[in-house]
Amino acid sequence: MKFVLALCMTLATCIVQAGQSPAPAAATVIKGAVLEVKEVESYTYLRLKTRDGETWAAVSKAPVAKGSEVTIENAMTMRNFESKALRQTFPTIVFGTLAGAPGSAPAAAPQVAAAHAGIGLKQDAGDVKVPKASGANARTVAEINAKGPALKDKPVLVRGKVVKFNGGIMGRNWIHLRDGTGSAADNSNDLLVTTTQKASAGDVVTVKGVVRTDRDFGSGYAYKVLIEEATLQQ
Repeated sequence: MKFVLALCMTLATCIVQAGQSPAPAAATVIKGAVLEVKEVESYTYLRLKTRDGETWAAVSKAPVAKGSEVTIENAMTMRNFESKALRQTFPTIVFGTLAGAPGSAPAAAPQVAAAHAGIGLKQDAGDVKVPKASGANARTVAEINAKGPALKDKPVLVRGKVVKFNGGIMGRNWIHLRDGTGSAADNSNDLLVTTTQKASAGDVVTVKGVVRTDRDFGSGYAYKVLIEEATLQQ
């Protein structure tokens, strides 16, 4: 399932991620000639020649010809952005809306990056050891990661420690949960949960939600297993 989602908040909130620096919150308009085009599944990357020099830009996928003149609206700059799809890190890149593209919306990559990147840089990861939840649908983090296909679209209960929280991104909150099971070598010790409720790093919560599999949020951020539509109990 592909998502083309509008940015709904300032860039300073969207890119709360280690190793990246927020640009000014105000959106701008970028105009330039297209020097290079790179296509990935959901996005079009453009190397532009502008009056201020060359820059890379990313927009929702659109047919853009090399040599054409383009205008990018709602332009916001992100630093040290890694595109896993391209296997390339951009020192600076602009995300925005391609003017004139039907149904276009600002690329969601900065929000996705904020929510999903930096698995090894969790807040308050510490020494996690949380007892398994009780109930018919109770599972550990490792069990959900290992049995994702069998649990697809089924309700589960899992208890764990919130090791990272990003709020208000793409209309939901993003939580990384650990309970001491699984392995850091293959990230089976970490489970992504989306919810409308709030939590803080260090909270121990019981999560009730639905297992989803093979979610692709674009720009290389894809998850084999996660929990969505979750409610939290402390």
